[in-house]
Amino acid sequence: MTSRLSRWLNDPLILLIFAAGLLAFAVQSGELGTADTMHRLQTTHWLWTSQPQVLPSEYPEFGLHGRNGRIYSWYGIGQSLIMLPADVIATWIAHWSIFSGYQDDPAMRSILVSYSTNIFLNVLSALVAFRLLRQLRFEVRDSVWGVLALLFCTTHLHYTQNMQENNYIMLLTLVGFSFQYEWLRTRSRRALWIGSGALGLNLLTRVTTALDIMAAGIFLLMVVWFDGVRGRELWARAVAYCKVAVPVYIFFGLLERFYSWYRFGSWTQTYIPIFARESRMQDPSLPTNFPWSTPLQEGVLGALFKPEKSIFLFDPLLILALLLFAFLWKRMAPDVRAYALSALLLLVGHICFYARYTYWAGDFAWGDRYVSTAVEMVALLSIPLLLHYKAELALWTRATAAFLIAASLVIQIASLMFWLPLEIYQIETLGHPTFVIALRFKNIVAFALGKMAAWGLDTEAMHEDAWDYVHITTWNFLPFLLRRVGAVPVWVVDSAFAVWGTVLAVLAAVLLRIRRLLRIQSHTT
Repeated sequence: MTSRLSRWLNDPLILLIFAAGLLAFAVQSGELGTADTMHRLQTTHWLWTSQPQVLPSEYPEFGLHGRNGRIYSWYGIGQSLIMLPADVIATWIAHWSIFSGYQDDPAMRSILVSYSTNIFLNVLSALVAFRLLRQLRFEVRDSVWGVLALLFCTTHLHYTQNMQENNYIMLLTLVGFSFQYEWLRTRSRRALWIGSGALGLNLLTRVTTALDIMAAGIFLLMVVWFDGVRGRELWARAVAYCKVAVPVYIFFGLLERFYSWYRFGSWTQTYIPIFARESRMQDPSLPTNFPWSTPLQEGVLGALFKPEKSIFLFDPLLILALLLFAFLWKRMAPDVRAYALSALLLLVGHICFYARYTYWAGDFAWGDRYVSTAVEMVALLSIPLLLHYKAELALWTRATAAFLIAASLVIQIASLMFWLPLEIYQIETLGHPTFVIALRFKNIVAFALGKMAAWGLDTEAMHEDAWDYVHITTWNFLPFLLRRVGAVPVWVVDSAFAVWGTVLAVLAAVLLRIRRLLRIQSHTT
């Protein structure tokens, strides 16, 4: 046992897995994060109980009329499926007699589902991201720091706490890229099946992940093109790829279409026409082209530069990645260039697709929710490239990189501190445009000093919903939320703080251990 523990403590990958799990545990609030995920969890419950997909009290705010006049959720079923095992176990545990007196805020079921699912996704994402970076021939040191940057310094951290679909989508996309790339290099049909299955499974979560499928195909095409493959050999590889990948994509596409037909009676349309029709019935002032009513340039420029949603503000590592691509392009390995190009095309594709959507940034979300996964795919290369070519970069470039990394870390940590509706409520009073990240830092300082009202941050809109007000006026971590709500005895709150503090201390120790190991390895190689 001692020797096994010693091996673990000297294996950067094992320590990386521990860090990913501990991080996900530490940032949880016990809540699902948004009403979207609550609706998807209700669909999960519908899968194995007699409950409806949409509770009667939720309509007309949520849900659409479908087959036989029933109310159905408009979301894909992908995230509901990943939450299914956790929901079954959590529902069983929530009915234990020990919790009979608990007042359900936050609900025991949501606590267990959010903790277990987010830890699972974070650990797997770390593993697969590390695998992909190593496949792209980055050293262990560069790959470990690259994964840690993904986990700590991109919006991936926010969505580890706020349980939207984003991290699940990114995990499946990374699996698709990694295993399809393995097939390209080894001819392993098993790897191609796994990679294609992951990308196909993404369709059940969000249909627009068809863009991820295209990006993976472009990635492979550019790899072989940069390898100098042409003519018959290129055609033969394309045929071999399509023989496996296309049937898999068709299978999952048919599953997605069947689920659409089951709810809304159509194999060829999405829920959008029904959503538009019922929304206009409730609000006749909506434009006839709703929900594609945003001018294209407004959606594109908004994603890039709007202070409330700019991908450069919410993910500064993207700026670093773009700078390094510009400076190092000719020195980058062909396979890395292929990945960078495909990730950039994926980002452009998502921005352009959602640009005309009325809620182009994902509505109630931290940053631009619909494109953040593609942003993270690009940003994944930033730290490995920086470390690999550090000696060749000018001093000002390294200084800029250090600033962007520090800014990224601080911004992502700030994103965790409050439940995200806080700034949304405040903007109702403050108006548009609002520099959301600056407002978040102002909220942190004001709340820590007890100056929310004095600084004009305790707005009238924040008091419109009493439940929301309780949850947006406390630090957004489970121990603080338990103390704020007051639904559990003091000893439970104290125990939660003790566990949380211990996890943070162990996480810090693991990160220091990783740093020490990687320094030793870099000095010996």
